[in-house]
Amino acid sequence: MSLQMDRNQEATVYIGNLDERCTEALIWELMLQAGPVANVHLPKDRVTQSHQGYGFCEFQSEDDADYCIKILNMVKLFGRPIKVNKATADRKNLDVGANLFIGNLSIDVDEKLIFDTFSAFGIITQAPKVTRDPDSGGSKGFGFVSYDSFEAADAAIEAMHGQFLANKAITVSYAFKKDGKGERHGSAAERLLAAQAKRHTIPSHITRATIDARPRPPANQPAPGVMPPPMMVPPPMPNGFMPGPPGFMPPPGFMPPGGMYFQPPPPPPGYY
Repeated sequence: MSLQMDRNQEATVYIGNLDERCTEALIWELMLQAGPVANVHLPKDRVTQSHQGYGFCEFQSEDDADYCIKILNMVKLFGRPIKVNKATADRKNLDVGANLFIGNLSIDVDEKLIFDTFSAFGIITQAPKVTRDPDSGGSKGFGFVSYDSFEAADAAIEAMHGQFLANKAITVSYAFKKDGKGERHGSAAERLLAAQAKRHTIPSHITRATIDARPRPPANQPAPGVMPPPMMVPPPMPNGFMPGPPGFMPPPGFMPPGGMYFQPPPPPPGYY
């Protein structure tokens, strides 16, 4: 079950926060819930030969990998929520700076609850993190969430700051940068860089083939969202009768909309 060096990167997911009891066979069976699996690899320590708490799973298609992220990210395995993300060669591409700090957390709030709550505002690029005491494993009362856009982060701050989560009013703000200079994420410079990168990036799931394969309306029909020109309806005659196409002759006794019986005109002279 070793992972090949020439694996399909777009069809491969990263699996993190794995319990030491997890095996490649167990991960293989779990990943099968999302689709056919090509390879599973859990890197091992050279000395102890135990895995290092993370691994990779390659699916047979990119769609299966995307589906896996949707249904298995933050699922608990041996009591620990696993992290399932796209296995990108450069993880910095996912970090645009839309990183939030969540404070005043209840001890009952775990990573899954944060994910379920904050994923409503946009795509979370990495599994949420609750900072814990290294000895007891208990929550220190704060955590972090990273989005793929500042629009999502702004929406989360506006909606969740001061709201109650597990009976405690939480605080939500942009996190401080790791460089230690006291600056927070969400600056105008970060937003400008993110906007420029977005304009020059094509989502990996969009290809020329998918664009060309989009359904198009027939040549004689308007495109979706385009209203056809209104039909020209001739006005009714004084007696309420709505004229038909050229050569149309209603049958004797026809009841027009106006409520009067139609009487056919007499034939022209010399008709018989």
